[in-house]
Amino acid sequence: MNELVREWIEKAEADIRTAEREAVVTDRPNWDAVCLHAQQSVEKYLKAILQQKRIPFHKTHDLSSLAEPLLPTYPEWEALSDSLKRLSLFAAELHYSGEAASKQDAMQAVEAMRQWCSRLREPLGISKGAKKDPAAS
Repeated sequence: MNELVREWIEKAEADIRTAEREAVVTDRPNWDAVCLHAQQSVEKYLKAILQQKRIPFHKTHDLSSLAEPLLPTYPEWEALSDSLKRLSLFAAELHYSGEAASKQDAMQAVEAMRQWCSRLREPLGISKGAKKDPAAS
């Protein structure tokens, strides 16, 4: 695995830990942060796969456009395309004043993140059990 792929994976895993840790905070949880880090983890895993396959990509937070060149190889991902679109909205909408994520948004984002990241680890040769439980740290 080349160094850039490894960096994308490390950053994705850091975002997963942050999203999951913030999702269980009871004192003033930051639902926006949960959603943004959930989106970022999927984005970085997609970029790791694109990098590994030497598929060029532009700087973007649009998960659907990042996944698109990979769909011929992984057609089963198409079934989860709605969750990609929803996660992408968090990257765009939550950066602006007046927009805020709810607890329900955050829980949906974490669930989508978990579904996607478990699928995205496979092409990178990462076992499903590779992720550490943030509560155990």
